[in-house]
Amino acid sequence: MTILVLADRARFAGFPHAPDTEAATAGQVLPATAVRDADPTASPPELRTVAGDTVFVDSRDTAALERFCAEHRIPVRRRTDIWGDLLEPFLDTWFDDRHHTATLDRLARGGVGRDEAVRIRRRVGPLMAAYNSLHWDWCHLGLADLLAAAASDHVPAELRVPPQDRAAFRAWAMEIADRPVRTDTA
Repeated sequence: MTILVLADRARFAGFPHAPDTEAATAGQVLPATAVRDADPTASPPELRTVAGDTVFVDSRDTAALERFCAEHRIPVRRRTDIWGDLLEPFLDTWFDDRHHTATLDRLARGGVGRDEAVRIRRRVGPLMAAYNSLHWDWCHLGLADLLAAAASDHVPAELRVPPQDRAAFRAWAMEIADRPVRTDTA
């Protein structure tokens, strides 16, 4: 998605996952007042709305995002990538037990306990395994990948989230993504 920075708002072109904020869904415009914080270093870069939604920005527009945040005094916050940790088992790579334990510890600190992590991974596992069988990503899968997989024509229909359930699925995923304690403000 491309971000066009306007005086007091951001306009998005090619926006695959419209945020649930009324301002953004009407014309793909997000006023600066609707942005809680941003993380230009995330993969992909992101804005977090006051409502708790994550809005992804094309990495080619990182500089525009940084200017938008500076001009409107939007806090830049680095947060734990909860979905990156939750989706780690579906990467095309292998991790040892010590790494798995460290991941579960990070999830717990971010508000997702071990039992919940197991339930979430069971819920999204077949979807993400099918999605990554096409991409063979071995570095990172995150919230953007989860949302893309949910509606991807490249994933078997029986594994996709049905259109009538996507808003609820998205809200569930956003709630989980919004849990991490923000620890580093740039």
